[in-house]
Amino acid sequence: MKALILVGGFGTRLRPLTLSVPKPLVDFANKPMILHQIEALKAIGVTEVVLAINYQPEYEKKLDIKITCSQETEPLGTAGPLALARDKLIDDSGDPFFVLNSDVISEYPLKEMIQFHKSHGMEASIMVTKVEEPSKYGVVVMEESTGRVEKFVEKPKVFVGNKINAGIYLLNPSVLEKIELRPTSIEKEVFPKIAAEKQLYAMVLPGFWMDIGQPKDYISGLRLYLDSLRKGSSPHLASGAHIIGNVLVDESAVIGDGCLIGPDVAIGPGCVIEPGVRLSRCSVMRGVRIKKHACISGSIIGWHSTVGRWARVENMTILGEDVRIVDEVYTNGGVVLPHKEIKSSILKPHIVM
Repeated sequence: MKALILVGGFGTRLRPLTLSVPKPLVDFANKPMILHQIEALKAIGVTEVVLAINYQPEYEKKLDIKITCSQETEPLGTAGPLALARDKLIDDSGDPFFVLNSDVISEYPLKEMIQFHKSHGMEASIMVTKVEEPSKYGVVVMEESTGRVEKFVEKPKVFVGNKINAGIYLLNPSVLEKIELRPTSIEKEVFPKIAAEKQLYAMVLPGFWMDIGQPKDYISGLRLYLDSLRKGSSPHLASGAHIIGNVLVDESAVIGDGCLIGPDVAIGPGCVIEPGVRLSRCSVMRGVRIKKHACISGSIIGWHSTVGRWARVENMTILGEDVRIVDEVYTNGGVVLPHKEIKSSILKPHIVM
């Protein structure tokens, strides 16, 4: 089987992290976002992944999976890249292929999706997830007993359902004949046509789901992901007297005495957490140093940054790569671009250029 991962876009919502690397290569739970998806695809037998992208991550040898790139010369939306990659996706097997949005995190029940797709025998399957406030999204209206999609309603004022597109699809090669090579939307142009032909079916996603393309949702997604590891009795979660709740710590990280870490924290490779540090609901990326008695909550600390002694970092502060927060500084929702030194407190959320 093959798969295409949609990795276009400029990642503006995750700046300043995406000023250093493309969004799919931003670390999530100690590995690049896109690696979570490639590993899930590899696990269910996908042998080739096509990236609708203009760069090639070096995972091919590491995972023993073929990775090819389909390069856009102009932004093609969410459907155009499929037309562009047509020759890479179609082979003599006639097998369906997966399409994934690169910034979606879930338990990736791809094996179950293959079974669902075979059971209804039609052209296309999409994964949907339940949400509490469907009026904020495009809602998928479907026949509950069979999963057949009837229509899509964009941001409905009146309740029509509580399921939205989860950004994971399984499509027969025939779907590619319906897509023109131009900027076009798979959600707004292609799927409604397939639904009108009664060829589109939706599977309700079991477990958690989150679009982690912006900081608030990134932190929420980290909580859901770590909770999923806990439910699966993952051996990768940290334990000890200094750990509260679900925490992921890379084996190369060093943690000093008297720290209190958790809940919902990821500490990346090569990090140094000095004594007396308090961390909660945050992601600390590769090579970061957190100095004595600093306190970080609800924030993302970019690669190779330093947080000074007794500093306090909170309220969705995002530090880009190689940022230095000096001792005893407070940052309340600051968004700091790479290679900056912050010498005075950021009292209200704003961007430091």
